[in-house]
Amino acid sequence: MGEIQKIKVKNPIVEMDGDEMTRIIWQFIKDKLITPYLDVDLKYYDLGIEYRDQTDDKVTTDAANAILKYGVGVKCATITPDEARVKEFNLKKMWLSPNGTLRNILGGTVFREPIVIDNIPRIVPSWEKPIIIGRHAFGDQYKATDIVVPGAGELKLVFRPKDGGEIQEYPVYNFEGPGVGLSMYNTDASIQDFAESSFQLAIERKLNLFSSTKNTILKKYDGRFKDIFEGLYASKYKTKMDELGIWYEHRLIDDMVAQMLKSKGGYIIAMKNYDGDVQSDIVAQGFGSLGLMTSVLVTPDGKAFESEAAHGTVTRHYRQHQQGKETSTNSIASIYAWTRGLIQRGKLDETPEVVKFAEDLEKAIIDTVVKIT
Repeated sequence: MGEIQKIKVKNPIVEMDGDEMTRIIWQFIKDKLITPYLDVDLKYYDLGIEYRDQTDDKVTTDAANAILKYGVGVKCATITPDEARVKEFNLKKMWLSPNGTLRNILGGTVFREPIVIDNIPRIVPSWEKPIIIGRHAFGDQYKATDIVVPGAGELKLVFRPKDGGEIQEYPVYNFEGPGVGLSMYNTDASIQDFAESSFQLAIERKLNLFSSTKNTILKKYDGRFKDIFEGLYASKYKTKMDELGIWYEHRLIDDMVAQMLKSKGGYIIAMKNYDGDVQSDIVAQGFGSLGLMTSVLVTPDGKAFESEAAHGTVTRHYRQHQQGKETSTNSIASIYAWTRGLIQRGKLDETPEVVKFAEDLEKAIIDTVVKIT
């Protein structure tokens, strides 16, 4: 048998390795499905917890900057350490989530979409079409300052203008005893980018777009999200969306979640950082599994793209693997992390043969699951 003629990938892809069972699966995927068929320059960064600790997490920042340089990255699932993990790996400190670090450097929006396979039972049987969750990948709780209040006293929010203008103080709460406090933020520029990415995906996929907030409670904070989305829709995207027969609408998040469960799917919901984090897991489970969920981060200018599996490192299976036991782990989301990155690389490079390879691999996965279930 002759040697396989490899498909040339014109420009590099940033590869970010991970932890535990997904690290093992990641290597299998690369060795069996990627490198035998593609001539690709992979810029490798080890985001495994031990190497992040060795480099004081500099490797994560380096990986993010590499994505900004080359445009496309693919990422394996990684450990975000808690107290138990710090002890297990004897870490120098409780390092931040690598996903959070990547998102804050790259900006953009995380879009999570279920991989719909007709014969996989759904917990929400009415869902017939994908529901894509757009998660704003910046600020809010994920970059907040939270404190334990030691005792009675006054908590204030203070804004000091850079231009030397009048300092503004806002009373938050008068504590009569111990408690907790929190301050978080976002920026108009980041919200604008979030809205741009969301509208662009809606037009690309020809799907209706919702945004959801709790602006009735957080009138200024969530109201800012609502106003920016509505302003951009009216000034830039409404005409094009009308031509395509699709539309945009803002809904309160509680109303949106109720409507989501009653619907057949087939739309995009743009959500704030925490809301998108929670709801994307609900959507994944409703369609079947977190192992059947794609996750991509895109910037509105198209200059940075990162794809990953939406699930964790599958610790339970890894413990069995360490004991020499046989394991069976769903690898589909990790394979899709590779294919979605390759599709983006092919589109940017204008190499349709790379796009076709990745799409054919996805089709082969779906066909295999349908055939054996």
